[in-house]
Amino acid sequence: MTVDLHYTVDGPPDGPVLLLGSSLGTAGALWQPQLAMLAQRHRVVRYDHRGHGRSPVPAGPYTMDDLGGDVLALLDRLGVARARLGGISLGGMVAMWVAAYAPDRVERLALLCTSARLGPPEAWADRAATVRAGGMTAIADAVLGRWFTPGFPQRHAGIVGWTRCQLTSTPVQGYAACCAAIETMDLEPVLHAITAPTLVIAGAQDPSTPPEHARRIADAVPGARLAVVPDAAHLANVEQPDAVNALLAEFLEESDG
Repeated sequence: MTVDLHYTVDGPPDGPVLLLGSSLGTAGALWQPQLAMLAQRHRVVRYDHRGHGRSPVPAGPYTMDDLGGDVLALLDRLGVARARLGGISLGGMVAMWVAAYAPDRVERLALLCTSARLGPPEAWADRAATVRAGGMTAIADAVLGRWFTPGFPQRHAGIVGWTRCQLTSTPVQGYAACCAAIETMDLEPVLHAITAPTLVIAGAQDPSTPPEHARRIADAVPGARLAVVPDAAHLANVEQPDAVNALLAEFLEESDG
């Protein structure tokens, strides 16, 4: 059963709809570094995954079918037949699911720092068990170490604190249940079904979803393009917003001309 996801809307009401999904352990606010640029021409809809932010937290475990079904239900609630989809990390996985299983609903697809199959499964089961036992702070330091390159936290303590707050305020049950969705995910067999023009962006120093994961997606999705952002780890959109914004603007404006 789908849940009614929390979302925010910015930009012109008559602009093309751009639906944005965030990473595991964050909410729609993660796209703040892109919002001013994207909302100039798009009706930007930033949503919180189930179990995250201000969305409901149903009992887990969740599957990618659950998370993707929530997004399709959100598009229906908004009365949007076709949208542009963007997602980082978990948001990218959900966007791939929607684009593969409901290709008629997706006009363009932007995937950031994500993977179509992210093992080993036992690592995700262990992470879920860790947060259930010790709360979100039990994983915060390790997760933040993968989100940013070495040295970035010292230079930008405020930005890192902002993302840490999102992580530690994520409901334990929702985070663990989404870990289960990643644990069982394998989207590689359906990537060929994606018909939307696709841009895949990787962080050159991303230890969570290394560029090889992005390469496999780009090789499997017909006509997809790959871009690797230097000096960026897993949250490339936060660490290198100018580079990511330029890539997104160029990709999205191709269909605006």
